[in-house]
Amino acid sequence: MGYDALLWLSFGGPEGPDEVMPFLENVTRGRGVPRERLLEVAEHYQHFGGVSPINRLNRAAIAAVEKQLAAENIELPVHFGNRNWAPMVEDTLAGMKDAGVRRALVFPTSAYGGYSACRQYDEDIERARASVGDGAPELVKLRQFFDHPLFVSAVADAVRAAHAKLGDRPGTRTVFTAHSIPESADLASGPPSEGGRRYSSQIAEAARLVAAEAGIAEYDVVWQSRSGPPQIPWLEPDIVDHIDALHAQGVESVVVSPIGFVADHLEVIWDLDNEAADRAAEHGMAFARAATPDADPRFAEMVVELVREHLSDAPARKLSPFPAAGCTVNGAPCAVACCEPPQRPTR
Repeated sequence: MGYDALLWLSFGGPEGPDEVMPFLENVTRGRGVPRERLLEVAEHYQHFGGVSPINRLNRAAIAAVEKQLAAENIELPVHFGNRNWAPMVEDTLAGMKDAGVRRALVFPTSAYGGYSACRQYDEDIERARASVGDGAPELVKLRQFFDHPLFVSAVADAVRAAHAKLGDRPGTRTVFTAHSIPESADLASGPPSEGGRRYSSQIAEAARLVAAEAGIAEYDVVWQSRSGPPQIPWLEPDIVDHIDALHAQGVESVVVSPIGFVADHLEVIWDLDNEAADRAAEHGMAFARAATPDADPRFAEMVVELVREHLSDAPARKLSPFPAAGCTVNGAPCAVACCEPPQRPTR
């Protein structure tokens, strides 16, 4: 049985000031996040007019993928659905059913494993199919792509370009960042038989691959965008704290690559382009942030390669020994107890 469509599945974001709080309430529903914390995060969005760039960036990336599909004579319409804001994936899938779609591939906009990076997209698929009910299209999620050569080369070139912005200064420190998660969630990422920690291990491997491609011998892997209560241990160090530490070591310039993200959405432009850049400026450090890969033509090429793995049994291109993971049907997990949902604190 072939495929009728490609579903582009993402996080979603507000596109106006009045949408910010309802969006954040969707994101945090059931997690017991205090309202004062939501108001604090809402201010980050209002700093940009209440608009997250994520939907615009997804639409641009979809257009690039559609162009690449056409160039390769693949007739596969692309549909766009989100977890937390319009277009909601439940509505998108209902429209796909009405259009006669019976079986579709799903591209989640995350390169990694773990609950938030992978398993939660399985839950989105399962929830959307349940919402549509009888006749819901079968959904086959594409695999994780953190070690795909096109992803690695696009990120590596962005790192090189960021170094060039600083004039290729000797002693510039390269720092890779990804979204922090609770230590317990990282330990639970991946099947217990593999020891968990799939998320942080894949981030470290992607950083290693990119650094090698870019010819960088020394680099750091740190974290950003922590949102949990202080009593819960999260992956550390935080990027801002790390900049303080680099300054104390005498480092005078830094390049930051948000390797854990595929697009310049709000957590990238706020946490890095504002908070991290401001802290570097306070220390008199030169700072450059590498671009994310979604606007690079190789990103669209990679998505279509992942599609071809299913359409024509094209070989899976990978640069690491990590097993291919993340490809599931109708929201089933990769393995028993794989990337279990984290326990949510009430405060």
